[in-house]
Amino acid sequence: MTAPATAAPRRRPRLPARTLTALAAGSVLAGCAVQPVPMTSDEARAALAEQRSVMFADQPALEAPLTLEEAAARTLKYNLDHRVKLMEQALSQRQLDLASFDLLPKLAADAGYSWRSNERASSSRDLVTGEQSLVPSTSSERVHDTAGLTLSWNVLDFGVSYYGAKQQADRVLVMRERRRKVVHQLMQQLRQAYWQAVGAQQVEGKIQPLLEMTRSALADSRRIEREKLLPPLEALNYQRQLLELVRQLEAVRDELAQAKPRLAAMMNVAPSLPFTLAAPEALPLPRLAVEPAAMEETALLQRPEMVEAGYQERISLLETKKALARVLPGVSIELGAQYDNDSYLVNNSWRETGLRVSWNLLNLLNYGNIRDAAQAQHEIARQQRLALSMAVLTQVHIAYRDLQGRQRQYELADELNQVDQGILEHTRNAAAASAQGQLAAIRAQAGAVMSELRLYQSYGALQNAYGQMLMTLGQDPLPDTLPAHDLATLRAAFAERERQAQPAQKQP
Repeated sequence: MTAPATAAPRRRPRLPARTLTALAAGSVLAGCAVQPVPMTSDEARAALAEQRSVMFADQPALEAPLTLEEAAARTLKYNLDHRVKLMEQALSQRQLDLASFDLLPKLAADAGYSWRSNERASSSRDLVTGEQSLVPSTSSERVHDTAGLTLSWNVLDFGVSYYGAKQQADRVLVMRERRRKVVHQLMQQLRQAYWQAVGAQQVEGKIQPLLEMTRSALADSRRIEREKLLPPLEALNYQRQLLELVRQLEAVRDELAQAKPRLAAMMNVAPSLPFTLAAPEALPLPRLAVEPAAMEETALLQRPEMVEAGYQERISLLETKKALARVLPGVSIELGAQYDNDSYLVNNSWRETGLRVSWNLLNLLNYGNIRDAAQAQHEIARQQRLALSMAVLTQVHIAYRDLQGRQRQYELADELNQVDQGILEHTRNAAAASAQGQLAAIRAQAGAVMSELRLYQSYGALQNAYGQMLMTLGQDPLPDTLPAHDLATLRAAFAERERQAQPAQKQP
C-alpha cells in the first residue's frame, strides 16, 4: 500500500548566528555603558524657573484688602501641603480602582514564534529486540507560529483579592481623614498668623516715627552732655533709657517684618509680594458651638485621628480574614482557545477547558500561627485606638482650659491697652519742654505702641487656642459638600461657619 503524500513543510529564513550574537553583545554593552549623569547648572536653573511658574500659577492677584475669610479660602485652595494630601487621596482612589480589577478573572493572550536549527526528528526502539523499529521521522516544523487566549479564574485568589479591595476602600477613607487633619492644622495656624499680621500692619506705621523721635532725643541728650548742661550721670542715665527704647522698638520692627511672609506662605503667595489686610472694626471673642458637657463625645466621634483609628482597626480585621483565606484550597478554572500553524497538525486551532484544585497542606500545620499572628495584629489596633481615645480626652480638657486662659489674658491686655492709651494722651498734654518731659512723652508713646501690639498678639494667641479647640473637637471649617470649590464658594462657606459661632463683640 502506498503511503499518502504529505504536504512539504514550509521553510522560513532563519536568523544567522552572527546576527543573534551581535544583538546579545550589543545589549550587554549598552547596559554596562549607563553611568550617573549629574544635572548641570543650566538644567537646574531651568527647572527652578519652571517650579516657580507652576507654584504660583492660576492664582488671582491680591487686590482688595485681605479678610480672614479670603485668607482661609486661599489657604484651602492653594496651600501646597493641602494639595499634596488631595493628591494622596486621589492616588488612594486610583489604587482602589486597581484593586477592584483584581477581582476579575485573568484573560491572557499570548503569541509566539519558534525556530530551531535542525529538524526535530525522533525514532523508536523495540523493547524486546533492542533494534530500531521505525525510521527517524518528524512531526513538527522547524519554524512555526503559535497564539492563544486563556480565561482563568482562581477562587482562592478571588477571596484574597476581595478582602484586599475592601482594605483599600478603607485606606481611601483613611486618606480622607488625614486630609481633614491637615485642613484643621492649617486653619489653626492661619488664625494666629492672620491676626499677628493685622497687628503688625496696625502698629508698623507708628514705630518708624517713634524711632526717629527717640534718635532725635538721643542726639539732643548727647549735645547736652557735651555742653555740660546736665550732670554727666544724669545725662548718661537718660541716654541709657533712650537706647533701651530703641533696642525694644528695633526688635519689635524685626518681629513685625516676619508676620506677613508667614501668612503669605500659608496662602501660597510669594513672600515678597506686598498686600494689605482689612482693618478690623472689632475683635470678636470666639464662642464654641459645642457645650462643655458634650465636648468629649464630640471629639471621640469627629476627630480625624479617631475616625482613622476605626478604619485601621477594620483593616486589621480584614487582614485576619485574608490570612485565614490563604489557608483554604484553591480552585482554578481555565477556558482557552489556541492556534498553531504547524502544517503537521491535523487541527491547527482548538479549544480547551481545565479544572484544577491545589492545597498547600503545610499551611494546615501553620494554621495556628497564622491565626494567632492575625489576631494579635487586630488586638494591637484595638489597643492603639483605646490609647488614642485617652489622649483625645486629655487634649479636650487641656485645650478648653487653654482657651479660657487665653481669653482672660486677652481681656487683661485690652484693659492694659486702654490704660496705656490714656497715659499717652495725658502725657502729651502735660509734657514740658525739658529733657525729662520729652523722655516721659517718648516712653508713654512707646508703651502705647507696645501695648497695642501686645493686644493683637494676645488676640492672635486667643484665636490660635480657639483653632486648637476646634481641631481637638474635630470641627470642620467647611461643610461636607460644596456646590463648587472656587474662591467665592470657599469664602462664603467659611464665613457661614464663622457666623454660626455667634461671637460676642469686643472693641479693640
